Amino acid sequence: MSPKHILTVDDEAEVRALLLEVLKGAGYRVSAAASASEALAVVRADRPDLIITDLQMDETDGFDFLDSLHAVAPGIPVILLTGVLFDPEVIGQTLACRISSYIEKTAPLERILREVRRQLGD
Repeated sequence: MSPKHILTVDDEAEVRALLLEVLKGAGYRVSAAASASEALAVVRADRPDLIITDLQMDETDGFDFLDSLHAVAPGIPVILLTGVLFDPEVIGQTLACRISSYIEKTAPLERILREVRRQLGD
């Protein structure tokens, strides 16, 4: 069985590199995109099993990207990994229909890996 495919989307090269290293080390196949347009191209060409994305990107509003993503590939779980801090009530009201889970960028890598495994059923 081939490894599950994860797409990471972040305009910060350091974040993409760290996630790539950690996720590949955990046995996943990983693609990385620096922008929403790159990410949508990857989704169209090689549908991932999971997407990990930032919310604030230079090229687009993160909410618009999430809406575009769901239009192109409905059903793919999305982990929002962002430095934007949200009130849990805001997540429930505004983000719950767009994302599968929310993790702050300051979270330990092990927490991110646990959530990846949970989303993928590993």
